[in-house]
Amino acid sequence: MANPVKQEQRLVILDTETTGINPKEGHRIVEIGCVEMINRQFTGRTFHVYINPMFQMEQEVIDVHGLTNEFLADKPLFHQVADDFIDFIRGAELIIHNAKFDVGFMDHEFEMVRRNLPMTGDICSVTDTLHVSKDEFGSPKTLDFLAKHYRVDKLIDRTYHGALIDAQLLAYVYIEMTRKQETFNLSADSEGDGGQGAAIRRVSQDRPALKVIRASADEIVAHQERLAIVEQKGGEPLWPKQ
Repeated sequence: MANPVKQEQRLVILDTETTGINPKEGHRIVEIGCVEMINRQFTGRTFHVYINPMFQMEQEVIDVHGLTNEFLADKPLFHQVADDFIDFIRGAELIIHNAKFDVGFMDHEFEMVRRNLPMTGDICSVTDTLHVSKDEFGSPKTLDFLAKHYRVDKLIDRTYHGALIDAQLLAYVYIEMTRKQETFNLSADSEGDGGQGAAIRRVSQDRPALKVIRASADEIVAHQERLAIVEQKGGEPLWPKQ
C-alpha cells in the first residue's frame, strides 16, 4: 500500500497597523502584512497593502508606524481589498502576536463592508504567540522581547513598526519558539496507531552480526591529539586516550 501523502501545513504570519487601539471608537486598519509559510518554510508569497482609513490620525500614532495621512489619502479602501485578503488567508493557520487586537479590527472591517463577509474564525484558525509566550515564560512577552530572546532581532530593519516588517520578524520568532516541536516520538507504544508508525521497532535477535570497522593507527593518533587539545583548553575528555 502506498504511503499517504503528508498534508501540507499552511501558515500565514500576520500583522496590522491601525489608526488607534479601539475599532469601536472609529479606528481603522491602515496596513496589512502577511507572510506565507508551508511546513515551516518560507514560500516567498506575501500579502501587503496600505489602506485609506478615512480617518485623520494623530501625530503620536503616525510616529509609531510612520504612515502619514497624506500618504494614505490615495490608497484603496478596505472593501476594495477585502476579497483578495480573504483569499490569501482562507484555510490557513494565522500566526499573530496579540491576536485579540488584530482579529478584533479585522472582524470590524469585515462587518463594515456589509456584504455578509465571513468573520476571521470562519475563514481560518488563529494561533496567538502572545499566549504561547505566556506558556513558555510564565508571563506574556512583547514581540521585541521575543525577537531579542531568540536572537532574530537583527534579521529585520524595524525603524518603523510596519505590518509586513513585523510579520516577517514574527515568522522568525515563531520558527524559534516552536522549534522544540520538531522532535521524534520515541515512546514504546503509540496510542494513536495501535503501536505502529511512531513506535520503536525491535530488530530480530537472529540478525547477522554488525560489521565492526576499527580505527586505523593514523586515526588513533589523530584522536589522541584532539583529546590533548581539549585538555589544554581546560576541558575533560569523555573518551580515554588509549
